[in-house]
Amino acid sequence: MFDENTAFVGSIPENYDRHLGPVALSPYAEDLAKRLTLGTEGSVLELACGTGILTRRLLDCLPPTVSILATDLSDAMLNYAARKFFAQENVQWKQADAHELPFSDQSFDAVVCQFGVMFFPVKSKAFAEAYRVLKPGTVFLFNVWDAIEENVLSHIAHTTISDFFEDNPPDFYEIPFSFHDAETIKSLLMSAGFEDVKIEVVSLLAKAVSARDVTKGLVYGNPVIAAIRERDETRLPEIEAAIASEIVRRCGDEPVNARTRALVCSAVKPATKVGLTRS
Repeated sequence: MFDENTAFVGSIPENYDRHLGPVALSPYAEDLAKRLTLGTEGSVLELACGTGILTRRLLDCLPPTVSILATDLSDAMLNYAARKFFAQENVQWKQADAHELPFSDQSFDAVVCQFGVMFFPVKSKAFAEAYRVLKPGTVFLFNVWDAIEENVLSHIAHTTISDFFEDNPPDFYEIPFSFHDAETIKSLLMSAGFEDVKIEVVSLLAKAVSARDVTKGLVYGNPVIAAIRERDETRLPEIEAAIASEIVRRCGDEPVNARTRALVCSAVKPATKVGLTRS
């Protein structure tokens, strides 16, 4: 279920990891990993692992004997992530579609996902698959971005880029910030069979070494770069300059400090129910 408008390919994984990872993603990965408690023989399935930012935090926080299977739909993201880890570390990598996971029922002690659920085209199906592969009594833990207006850097990037292409604005930034209604999330999780659904709003500060550095991630670290190149690649220097200038005005420079907000969601597969099976 790949959409060219949301494909993290080419040089995007490197720019995403280098310029956005430390700024906006690592703080939430640390928060998410610290919420997960497993015994020494546990197993974790990570969905939409991207460049392995949450994967690293899971390895740091969980017992070394816990096995982690990190998956993503994008081979480009997976390949970039795998290069960041040592062969002896207890993590495996596999290309997988969250809508049709290639794993047996009741295979994992936890399913986790960092800022990936928003990209799943059919969220009800992905939630049902997470439910199916979880053992009874275990947890599905994930986070999603709140509204784009609550995430200053992305809001600046989206509005600035849109101003350059008023007749045909790129819409990529609408996708990561499109799934933040708590009641909708809760309803979908409960419909999949989960119980004890908890949703917490978490606000963290994004810190970047400079406006210029984080602008690289905002422009080149996600598929919006493909949309810009399709429309008018010659405007890239202007776009970068405009974004960086607005970041400096609103968030400072060297360092940049910007507000971010996300929803952290957890749901438990009931211990008394049998896992869903494919028909």
